[in-house]
Amino acid sequence: MSRVAATSSNDLCSIESQVIAVFVDGVKVLGLPRSIGEIYGLLFISPDPLSLDDLVDRLGISKGSASQGLKTLRGLGAVREVTGEHLTERRTYYEAATELKRLVGGFIREQILPHLKSGRDKVSQLEPFIQELEDEEIREFAIERIERLDQWMKNASKVLPVLQKLLGQ
Repeated sequence: MSRVAATSSNDLCSIESQVIAVFVDGVKVLGLPRSIGEIYGLLFISPDPLSLDDLVDRLGISKGSASQGLKTLRGLGAVREVTGEHLTERRTYYEAATELKRLVGGFIREQILPHLKSGRDKVSQLEPFIQELEDEEIREFAIERIERLDQWMKNASKVLPVLQKLLGQ
């Protein structure tokens, strides 16, 4: 059990609850599930690494939700597996990665770039739909907007890799 005082295994102390709330709000903005914020928040404030079972017990979430959340967080580079002498059980333990560079870089790599590629693919397939527009004024307007959207995506495709390099990813 964590060295942060809690009244029982399923109760969180005030500081844990408040830190978790900060991360839950953060993942909402990013469109990620609440459980990801809960897991990362608890790992962030925990002085000791926690196992999957610890997370399930402390947060009151399902094992499947905890497992999926850890998988997502590992993919983002937000958590890491921990081994050590003090961890004698045959469980895998996790701790929060707290380097902002790593977190932002992982989010760009795992969340933004795939969506950007998908969006560019969709934009490239819009030509037949433009040709179906009968009203010339509407067609010209649609062409202008699609060109602008394509330019935004091209610019993002140039900027994001530079941002990743700046962040050391």
